[in-house]
Amino acid sequence: MEVFLIKGGQLLLSLSILVVLHELGHFIPAKLFKTRVEKFYLFFNPWFSLFKVKRGETEYGIGWLPLGGYVKIAGMIDESMDKEQLEKDPEPWEYRAKPAWQRLVIILGGVTVNILLAFAIYSMTLFAFGERYLPNQNLSDGVWVIDSIAYDVGLRTGDKVISINDVQPERFSDILPELVYGGSLTIERNSEMLNLSIPGDIVGKLVEGNQNPLLLPRIPFVISNLPDSSHNASSGLARGDRIVAMDGEELKYFDQFKSKLQEVKGQEVNLRIQRDNSELEVKVNINDKGHIGVVPAMFSYNELQEMEVYDFETKQYGFFEAIPLGISKGIKKLGDYWKQLKLIADFSTGAYKGVGSFGTMGKLFSASWNWQVFWEMTALLSIILAVMNVLPIPALDGGHAMFIVFEMISGRKPSTKFMEAAQTVGMVLLLMLMVYAIGKDAQRFFF
Repeated sequence: MEVFLIKGGQLLLSLSILVVLHELGHFIPAKLFKTRVEKFYLFFNPWFSLFKVKRGETEYGIGWLPLGGYVKIAGMIDESMDKEQLEKDPEPWEYRAKPAWQRLVIILGGVTVNILLAFAIYSMTLFAFGERYLPNQNLSDGVWVIDSIAYDVGLRTGDKVISINDVQPERFSDILPELVYGGSLTIERNSEMLNLSIPGDIVGKLVEGNQNPLLLPRIPFVISNLPDSSHNASSGLARGDRIVAMDGEELKYFDQFKSKLQEVKGQEVNLRIQRDNSELEVKVNINDKGHIGVVPAMFSYNELQEMEVYDFETKQYGFFEAIPLGISKGIKKLGDYWKQLKLIADFSTGAYKGVGSFGTMGKLFSASWNWQVFWEMTALLSIILAVMNVLPIPALDGGHAMFIVFEMISGRKPSTKFMEAAQTVGMVLLLMLMVYAIGKDAQRFFF
């Protein structure tokens, strides 16, 4: 419950920041072009508002339905479907009375702010926190294959990933995002180069799977817990012991022990362990399932670096150095998300099965409050919000912009009735997508 509240709180704060700034992106140019803004709301307010106050010509408020927010601009066909005003001749202060270029600036203001916000957040997180990453070349003993999906592709524990679609991943964290697009994979196995084919529907298999990572860095075998109920509770093992050998055979990684234990089921073995800078020999029994009866530890990057398992790259950036790097990072994230959208649109990939709503977004955040993760996830959500809003779907900013661009090119303005019909169609499409996304979240939670 505590984890749910922490993740939910981070998501709510993140969305609140993004919605307010997105709507300010519409509000500010509307005011600059002397267009009347009737309402400015964080969250939607059907039937009633949690808070509202009127300042000048604008009502500011907070709704109770946290599905977004809105600004109601006079003379604009929007989700309010206020037709009464549109039946009259346009007033000078109305949106529909403004030149096409001003309307385009107003409508794209929210998307522009979201993109600039993402660039700013990435720049400031690089400045404030720097970067720590695991260079792919530093995995000298290869990767740890966790999921059967990676195994089916042909990957095996110990493989070194050389390139994906002829591009060498600089960081270990670059591997999985590139795998989901399919294509070709070059690996090194036992000093031999092999080429593997990544199926185009791998992303569909991933979203239907059990949410395990495909690959992880290989880790040592350290005991996190020794339950009282363990059949080796009195063996002499203790929490924090690092197991380094079995029956005289040096074993560096947990995955090696896991495989070896299957060969000695029901037997007594001799383990060599490291404890407090000394080495001990401990005899333990392996049960019929090939288990010692301990809980193995998992490790953060910080812990792996402290244990000197891997050499990590740590970089700190000055203020002016971080800005272009943050912009570059934002541009890459934009490109990545656009490619993911294309995967979703291609039903053969199965990526559409991974569509989700607030439950899916909430999983992006850390189980404990971590400001670096919070701001990086907020930047990512800002990019997602920008890309989704710029899609040429009526009722979205991109749909409005599409009709304005058509007007600027053709010199003909779409009729009010056409715009009302397009808005209705767009809202129905968005509602259907929202119902589907919420349904997928519910399916993942309950089934």
